[in-house]
Amino acid sequence: MKQLRIPVLAGVFVVAGVLSWAVARLWNSLGTLPGVPVAAPVVLAIIATVLLATALSLRSRLKAQRQREPGAKGVDPMMAARAVLFGHASALVASFVAGVYGGVGVFLLIDSSEAPARDDQAIYAGLSVLAGLAVVATAVFLEKVCRLPDDDDDDNPSAAAAA
Repeated sequence: MKQLRIPVLAGVFVVAGVLSWAVARLWNSLGTLPGVPVAAPVVLAIIATVLLATALSLRSRLKAQRQREPGAKGVDPMMAARAVLFGHASALVASFVAGVYGGVGVFLLIDSSEAPARDDQAIYAGLSVLAGLAVVATAVFLEKVCRLPDDDDDDNPSAAAAA
């Protein structure tokens, strides 16, 4: 599995933001723009919390296993792989969702025709962007926790050829 690439996630965020801003402008000119759900930042924050709890749990178990502490609970490699896969998927979806809410939020801030109602929607959109960024950050942290130590034989080709 390849590492998460921050430029790819940033690209997804920017493209989704620009497209959602354009769609929000179009939708608003044709009718009423749907609101930003209050649950959006809450759900993203819950996903970030689950990822963080998983990363901290795995980190402490791997540390105990490396230090050969008696009674240390081992980490199943498949569980760690599933956690990293969940982190990858969550980071990609969160960067897309944060971009969508970012684009809508920018549109709501720029278009001030219905200021009081749109201010609340812009706040929910901004909180969704922050929660999406938290998901991306915790996914990167989870990936760092589950990274295997570098193999010395891969770095030194002459040692691998001699063996």
